[in-house]
Amino acid sequence: MIKMNIGIIGGSDGLGKTLIYHLKDEFNVAFSGRDHNKGMKVANETNTTYYQSNTELASDSDIVIVSVPIHYTNDVIREVAPYMKEGSLMVDVTSVKEIPSETMREALGDDIEYIPTHPIFGPRTTELDNQVIVLTPDKKGKWYPKVFNYLKNKNMRVIETTAKNHDYMMSIVQVLTHFSFISTASAMEKLKIDIHETEDYESPIYNLMIDVIARIAAQNPFLTYYIQSMNNNGEKIRNAFADAVIELRDAVNSNSEETFVEIVNRATKNLGDIQGALGRSDKAINSLSHEITLLHELKGHEVGLKHIYSGKIHTGILKSVDKDWVILDNKKQLRTANVEILSPEELYQWKVDNYEHKIESISCSFKDIVNKEVIEKTIANIDNVISVDLVDVYNGPQIEKEHISLTFKVEALNKEAIDEVKSLLTGFGGIIR
Repeated sequence: MIKMNIGIIGGSDGLGKTLIYHLKDEFNVAFSGRDHNKGMKVANETNTTYYQSNTELASDSDIVIVSVPIHYTNDVIREVAPYMKEGSLMVDVTSVKEIPSETMREALGDDIEYIPTHPIFGPRTTELDNQVIVLTPDKKGKWYPKVFNYLKNKNMRVIETTAKNHDYMMSIVQVLTHFSFISTASAMEKLKIDIHETEDYESPIYNLMIDVIARIAAQNPFLTYYIQSMNNNGEKIRNAFADAVIELRDAVNSNSEETFVEIVNRATKNLGDIQGALGRSDKAINSLSHEITLLHELKGHEVGLKHIYSGKIHTGILKSVDKDWVILDNKKQLRTANVEILSPEELYQWKVDNYEHKIESISCSFKDIVNKEVIEKTIANIDNVISVDLVDVYNGPQIEKEHISLTFKVEALNKEAIDEVKSLLTGFGGIIR
């Protein structure tokens, strides 16, 4: 089966690089980027092809995905439009849809289909399952059902709407929330707040709120700016937020309890399912608390910790843990928020896959009435024993009368497990030969 060629313009960074990892196993993926050295490095890491030229990439691709900063998107669309293959597809993945949609409609010929899209997830996303993606087609051609079905088969939540409606919805989901969160962070900076000092007084909900604010504020500030400035609804939304802040401020400063309570009640009613919101936030808080509690219970024991962003597994004896850091006996120090605890089964399988195995054949003589199957099953249940096979049964001249020699081939994760097998055999009354 011939794989389709997908070209990602802007694949050496951000969401474009994330898309490479999601698509490279099913398609022939190539990409372009502004930094040649970085592009070559990503190509080697992902076993894909790097192009220095956007237009050459477009001419070789069945599908072109434009994944560049919002303010460059329209220029890139116009740049590559004349070079796209007849019958091919262009997709963009920017956070605003009206302006790119208009540009694609004007720049692309009638024989090129286009689907403006917005994946509502970021570069840190490792799984497409249950992630949201918005499609805003002007019209649906031959490519549309193929793309739609592919996304649904990945168990993504696909939303179909117009570019105009998308941008209005995102003016609430992104423009308003980003603006309010960054305003809060900015106010803290102006007040010279020491965030670490506030942690001594924090409630779980404050901790969660600070984490969300930090997540938004730490995003690429240029991306955040263009999400604000290039959404046609942005000015209206920001003005509404400013008016709300002033109204609430004035109610408190004028000691108007009645006005303040009225504002809060109106706002609360507009939020809809409050009980659902309380339940979801409780789950988030309890999840954070449960992880810390479990880590404290595991102190002094061997643990496997998976870094949630790099995917790297760290193992060792857990020496200490607090809300900021986890420290292992091998001096490895990891941020508590960035680790996921492996289950005992996951840790064991990781060891099997990554440790050098110890293999030894052990011969032992027993009374000939010994139950071979019981011994074999008992050995198999020893910690860190991977496999055991009875490879030889012998009762020749070198073996004492009414005795039998059994040879077990044992594969284990370490020498200690092999030694424990030998202790078990002697405990069964055997004599190691």
